[in-house]
Amino acid sequence: MDAMAARQENAAGAEAMLPNVKREEFSRHDDQWLIEQLQAGDTDAFEVLFKRYAARVSRQALHLLGNEAEAEEVTQEVFLTLYEKAITFRGDAALATWLYRLTANAALGRLRHRKRHPEVSMDDYLPQFRDDGHHLVRPVLDWSSDLERGVASEELRQLLHQAIEELPPLDRAVLVLSDFEELSNRDIGDALGLSVPAVKSRLHRARLFLRGKLAVSLGHSGTVVD
Repeated sequence: MDAMAARQENAAGAEAMLPNVKREEFSRHDDQWLIEQLQAGDTDAFEVLFKRYAARVSRQALHLLGNEAEAEEVTQEVFLTLYEKAITFRGDAALATWLYRLTANAALGRLRHRKRHPEVSMDDYLPQFRDDGHHLVRPVLDWSSDLERGVASEELRQLLHQAIEELPPLDRAVLVLSDFEELSNRDIGDALGLSVPAVKSRLHRARLFLRGKLAVSLGHSGTVVD
């Protein structure tokens, strides 16, 4: 009886190992192959894709939302969509781009339904010019010396986070995907449904807004040039 029980236990252990061996073999394949297996109903392919991209999706969601609980919920939504709608993926874009698009759209939906901060005019923090082309207010670069004198990094991160929170959702997404996720302008456009020129324009304005906000926070509040 003991020998039979041992054989049954070994058989059960070997059977339990099969999915792990299969997933290890699957992990050697590229995304397109895995998607094809998932479209055919193979859940092991999904688990490999989840392991491959979950940390990246979660990080992007956290950068966009600034809230760990919401980022976790968005990550779950994204992979549920991947599982349920894998059959619709045609491979016109890379899987990573599709996942970026799903993540950005889910995060943007949440940002748009949040209780908004008091309305902030971006123009109040952008460089102003006279008719002759000269700055109407002091250039926003003047505050950079304060950073060199040692503004606490934690304080600076907090100021930056607060400024990003005040950006309109789409501008925030463009900035995050560019400066935190380091996506190309083309990939950002694909993820957000924007043209490359629109991405560049929004990114430029968002960066200027952040610099203007930081300038004010560091005590350089747009004094008029005499």
